[in-house]
Amino acid sequence: MIKLSPHEVRILYDACRKWFTIVSIIVAPALFIINAPFGRFALNGKSVLLLDGRKSWIAMEIVSPLMFILSFLESPLSRGEPVSLEPSLAQYILAAAYLIHYSNRAIISPLRTPSRSQSHIIVPIAGVLFNVLNGSLIGSYLSSPAAFANFSHVRPTFYVGLSLWAIGFAGNIIHDEILLNIRRKAKTKPDGKATRTSNEFAETKKTSEHYAIPYGLLYKYVSFPNYFCEWVEWFGFAFAASPFPINASVLGFSVKVLPSPSTFLAFICAPPSLFAPRLTPPWIFLLNELVLMLPRAYKGHLWYKERFGDSYPKERKVVVPFVW
Repeated sequence: MIKLSPHEVRILYDACRKWFTIVSIIVAPALFIINAPFGRFALNGKSVLLLDGRKSWIAMEIVSPLMFILSFLESPLSRGEPVSLEPSLAQYILAAAYLIHYSNRAIISPLRTPSRSQSHIIVPIAGVLFNVLNGSLIGSYLSSPAAFANFSHVRPTFYVGLSLWAIGFAGNIIHDEILLNIRRKAKTKPDGKATRTSNEFAETKKTSEHYAIPYGLLYKYVSFPNYFCEWVEWFGFAFAASPFPINASVLGFSVKVLPSPSTFLAFICAPPSLFAPRLTPPWIFLLNELVLMLPRAYKGHLWYKERFGDSYPKERKVVVPFVW
């Protein structure tokens, strides 16, 4: 196993932090055009490139908690410190929150799902890469000297953020459960399929999943409340784990940089150690979730409207209640 020096670890950490952010931002606009081939956009038919939906989901999502545990216990950013640092209770609580989420996402939820559409191999490959970086970065940060310093005194933001995490986590599970119940009801039909009504549509091919218009709770206002709740969850996590990444000086710099392509390019090409030093992995994760999930929510909203036509509630927004 390669043993990196503290300086090399820091270079690798900053490089991953930088490019994990930039690549997601670059990829996001393409997702408004290209449908990631899984779920309601899954490809039908038989091919070596089409994988079992449940197994491929578990395989790619389990990577994140494993990499998190490895990085948190190894604490690579603490190498070279004169004394050994023991994580505080707050750090352990945040680690537990991360692992609780992924225990549900990677194991409990897929095993409770009646069925899942096939997934193109590109989806788990991209998912594994994302989760290797995300789990490693957040685990490294939460066990870093910067995190120890941040939690030397537990601030009110920790309790507020943790509360938001819990609310978002619960909301995500509750709204996912509404979708699961739609599939469970379809499975109880004698032929495994539901009858077509004004509010329901069932694919006739075995490789397709049953979809219907979900109702209840935040589905009254948006098509993807599970996405919205997940964003609340990870905003709360980041708010509890790390100082807010934007202050007046950073905002002013951004306003000056963004309108100028040459200045923005110079900012992108700057050494990783100079890239948004206040942008820590918990905030990077939230940013990546926003830019990557928002296009899929938009495309999914259009899919619902096209599939169900006039039956689909016209007052529903895409993902943010009363806003968009």
